[in-house]
Amino acid sequence: MTERYVVAIDQGTTSTRCIVFDRRGQLVSLAQQEHKQHFPRPGWVEHDAAEIWRNVERLAPRALSRAGIGLDQVAALGIANQRETTVLWDRRTGTPIGRAIIWQDTRTDALVHELSGRPDAPAVEARSGLPLATYFSGPRLKWALDHTPGLRERAERGDVLCGTMETWLIWNLTGGLHVTDVTNASRTMLLDVHTLEWSKESLEFFGIPREMLPEVRPSIGVFGTATSAFPGVRIGAALGDQQAALFGQTCFTPGEAKCTYGTGSFLLLNTGTELVRPENGLLSTVAYRIAGEPAAYALEGSIAITGSLVQWFRDQLELISTAPEIETLARTVADNGGCYIVPAFSGLYAPYWRSEARGVIVGLTSYITKGHLARAVLEATAWQTREVVDAMNANSGLTLSTLKVDGGMTADNLLMQMIADVLDVPLVRPLAVETVSLGAAYAAGLAVGYWPDLDGLRRNWHIAGQWMPAMDPSVRAAEYANWRRAVERTFDWIQPAQPPRV
Repeated sequence: MTERYVVAIDQGTTSTRCIVFDRRGQLVSLAQQEHKQHFPRPGWVEHDAAEIWRNVERLAPRALSRAGIGLDQVAALGIANQRETTVLWDRRTGTPIGRAIIWQDTRTDALVHELSGRPDAPAVEARSGLPLATYFSGPRLKWALDHTPGLRERAERGDVLCGTMETWLIWNLTGGLHVTDVTNASRTMLLDVHTLEWSKESLEFFGIPREMLPEVRPSIGVFGTATSAFPGVRIGAALGDQQAALFGQTCFTPGEAKCTYGTGSFLLLNTGTELVRPENGLLSTVAYRIAGEPAAYALEGSIAITGSLVQWFRDQLELISTAPEIETLARTVADNGGCYIVPAFSGLYAPYWRSEARGVIVGLTSYITKGHLARAVLEATAWQTREVVDAMNANSGLTLSTLKVDGGMTADNLLMQMIADVLDVPLVRPLAVETVSLGAAYAAGLAVGYWPDLDGLRRNWHIAGQWMPAMDPSVRAAEYANWRRAVERTFDWIQPAQPPRV
């Protein structure tokens, strides 16, 4: 019998990857292509959606060739994608209308401030489980409709379609199927997370024509069959990248949590079929939905800048030549020398949601070296994680006892130890490091019966690394107090916008 495999398209913020997995959940082959980052104005971040689709077309045969397999051996295709990124395109030609507006983009800051002052704004937040913030897709869609001549009229006629990146990819893969999955839909502010349907009231609030929007589907279930890139292969799943990582970490039980450390970092706690009311700056989001079953929900804490702070340290300050060098440089000093870096480059996300905040470096003296700065860069990720975990413990009524971690930054052992120290809980990293892609593969394979059930997926999870806390409690408390004071220095930098209501 010919061995079969599952393929994941992992469409990330900086690159797109096609990865082949076997039945044990092990990576067989990987093909990757970066795409260009566009920064046309301060605070604006864009991608060329057509470029990303061309990359998928190139990567598909490359991934299969490296695995030594043919299309007939692919049981299913799963998609994980950067969330909140907004694409608009012409229904007839399939041509993107302008560039995709990325989740990091802050051009809607003034619009969000204006919308948050409306009396019906709290109802939008309650329906969506999200705070009004530049992070989400709804304000971007309104901005595009308001600032692109003739676009609203075209949209109302049904000539313009929109979606997040999985919607764009499925449209191209299938030759015109306009669908989204419930996890990505839950990041738009347009979905009622209680009914899992587009909210008529929220669409009216943002002034978005229903004709633009895709059909909402379960995350796990056959969407259709590909006619391009992977012709003949069933698309079995689509999930936002952080929900895919939660699935790949097999966090199927309420109370299980993971944090993915990449460009930004995202901590998700499975709350089961119960939608927990978000407080303390957290979000309520759909974790996943298997076709025919109730949705599973999660609390989420989103941190905008973690891995991208290391990239900034490398590319803008040019203090290191490669990202891994930051660990070596940080180890040249015993502590941060009293210096703290708060990377509010595009505002602060959880638990503050301060879109007007901007980054600061505080505590500079003539004693500070680039080693201290490197250490402060890593500590920024650790302390931001601590703030989110504190908020999550308070909101959920649970106390996190272990944190599963994944993502590229987990290769930095010093950083992982810092996080264990400031959280005062163990960190565990799985053997499978590509958990976003693996989650998409698991979900797609589950949809077509490649894997029989969730228990079978759990058996594939194996620990590869563990870090135990070792920081003196008095040092932890003093350093956390200093960090919180540094964060306060970032507030109210951009005027006249004020923070969105949470």
